Amino acid sequence: MNVFFSGSIRGGRDLLSVYQYLCTLIVSQGHEVLSEHVADPDLEKVESSMTEQEIFTKDMSLLEQSACLIAEVSIPSIGVGYEICAAILRDIPVLCLYKPGSNVSAMIMGNPNVILKQYSTEEELDIAVASFLISSQAEYIYNS
Repeated sequence: MNVFFSGSIRGGRDLLSVYQYLCTLIVSQGHEVLSEHVADPDLEKVESSMTEQEIFTKDMSLLEQSACLIAEVSIPSIGVGYEICAAILRDIPVLCLYKPGSNVSAMIMGNPNVILKQYSTEEELDIAVASFLISSQAEYIYNS
């Protein structure tokens, strides 16, 4: 199953190691992360050679090809919020993960169209992601 991963880029890269862990976790469960570039430590250098329109077009194309979206939302990011909204408008299931004490937007926290999971450990991430991927895969197969 194709999975779109979303995490802060211009809003801050403090959780890069978490992004890398999540992408590895998704792949280890037999899925493909179409937006694995989000976990690339050199992403900002790579994207500096692209126009904003190229970045937008690439990301929206990858989202269109995805069966679900997993977002780490602990760091506020307009881009992540945009991708979540775009997924919801396309009826793509969305999982939002966040650390305790994060200042997550009320537009995410109060949205009934996303699944929210707080985590403190890798084990909690493992459980949340595995559960979401199983339900998303079942929904994807049912709707195909």
